[in-house]
Amino acid sequence: MLDGEEKIVRLAVEGDSSAFGLLYDHYNAMIYRFVIIKVGSREEAEDITHQVFLSAWQKVKTYKQRGYPFSSWLYQIARNQVIDHYRAKRGDISLEKADPESFAVSVDHNADITKKMQLETVRVAVAKLKPDYQDVIILRFVEDMSLRETGAALKKSEGAVKLLQHRAISELKEMLSDESSITFQSLSTFSDESF
Repeated sequence: MLDGEEKIVRLAVEGDSSAFGLLYDHYNAMIYRFVIIKVGSREEAEDITHQVFLSAWQKVKTYKQRGYPFSSWLYQIARNQVIDHYRAKRGDISLEKADPESFAVSVDHNADITKKMQLETVRVAVAKLKPDYQDVIILRFVEDMSLRETGAALKKSEGAVKLLQHRAISELKEMLSDESSITFQSLSTFSDESF
């Protein structure tokens, strides 16, 4: 959460473009990371992220503080933009075909190759999950959002998020159990540097 976010959001709601710019600067990378994981193409992710913030700017006057961080509202918009993107494409696009380099925020050339292989295996497994399961895994483990924040972003109750998370993790465990070289512990290594 951004320091002084409530005041900044209030100013943005009142039409202060520099306040909205602060929100954009703070949340742009997080929203982009969410979108790139969902669409797999750097160019498409940049376009969709741009649309998310354009839409947020156009709708910010209708934003109501409901006890959730502003990011939950942005993730909700991002999720809807991704859905609209796939509806418009109507094609079957696989995240497996995505350029793995587009998922890297920063690359550590000295990183352990085994860890990179494990993370790639987990990323591919996540890409095979249903969209709701992907969203929960990304928001909970990559973005480190609480159940409450995830629920707000997905327009679901905390109980529904827990259930989706449980089912998603169960499916991932099943998919990953075939891989003898990877443990489910790799999920806990999701971080900014891995996506």
